[in-house]
Amino acid sequence: MAAENNNRTVSDVNNHDESVSFSHITAVATGWMSDFMFLSLCRRFKEGKREEFNETLSAFQTIQKLSLKRNEKAKICDFLARVMHGKLLDVQFGDDDSVMPLMSAARLWSDLKNTVADESLFKNVAILLIVQSVAVCLEKGERSSASSALRWFGNNLELPQGLRVKLSKIVAQVETYHPFLMSFSFSRLLETVQSYLDAYLEKNPSDYLLKAASKMVQSSHKTEGLEDEGSRDSSLSKKASDVTEDRKKGNTTCHRPKRKLLSTINTDVWKPDTCKKHHFSLRRISSNASELSQMTENSPDTKKVQKTRKPPQKWTSQLDKYLKDGVKRHGQGKWSRILMDYDFEGRTGTMLKDRWRVLRRAHEVG
Repeated sequence: MAAENNNRTVSDVNNHDESVSFSHITAVATGWMSDFMFLSLCRRFKEGKREEFNETLSAFQTIQKLSLKRNEKAKICDFLARVMHGKLLDVQFGDDDSVMPLMSAARLWSDLKNTVADESLFKNVAILLIVQSVAVCLEKGERSSASSALRWFGNNLELPQGLRVKLSKIVAQVETYHPFLMSFSFSRLLETVQSYLDAYLEKNPSDYLLKAASKMVQSSHKTEGLEDEGSRDSSLSKKASDVTEDRKKGNTTCHRPKRKLLSTINTDVWKPDTCKKHHFSLRRISSNASELSQMTENSPDTKKVQKTRKPPQKWTSQLDKYLKDGVKRHGQGKWSRILMDYDFEGRTGTMLKDRWRVLRRAHEVG
């Protein structure tokens, strides 16, 4: 049956309407796939899953290579990538290593102005990008980088004079937790960008392939349910027929079917190497669309899987400072929020909670 379906598919491709150019068909199909990957990328951004975001971005860029030109959705994806990595000062987009991710995002945002229907929303995102470019540097203890970011904005983008004076004073006094920075937080930036994406997707639907796939999945589930019900009814009918036949022959003994106590299904199924999940690791991010998310695919035969992060090492005074600052900012118990604000070198929320307990026992915190 599978071979018959495959042959029919190949036949359908070979016998398509000659009046329609296959290159045009390819362009339409590519557009559908591109829209689906764009929608998936927006979802990964909303979920805040960086690794899944990078994998989806890589797939989106591969599909984009089949297109004749880059569209605005490709620019939006480039913008989202920079915001997604906004807390990482060691990630570089472009040749200038002094331009941090949020600074690069601000430059791209000015090019996306025509995609924003709400003027106030555009200005809010622009201000949030500028403020967080400075705030992230201060959080990392990089005062000189914060000053450099302000100078860069003054030279390359329109920086309101009042905002520049306020941020300059904050940087000079190293007020990492200044109320102004707290009101224009990184979480607020993510929420505002998400509202932009919601409005854009509502105006530019990209869910044709998603809806088609959803209908296919729902249809297959219904078909499987009908097949199971049909086989069950057939089995019951056969059993009833057998009982009736026995009674006609005078056999009054009722033979009940034996119940299986153990499943006979072999759970130790051999799987070929091609079924193994591939592992990826992010090396470096560049502004070039083909190099933006270089993923190195490990061989499936490799016995030891390369980890993307080194195992957590000994707690340093700098990490303790991040933890204390995070609790001061978000409150005790908000470990997931604290993890978003600082780089704890692969540690989890549980590790932060345990370390906080150690600091309390040592009377280093209140």
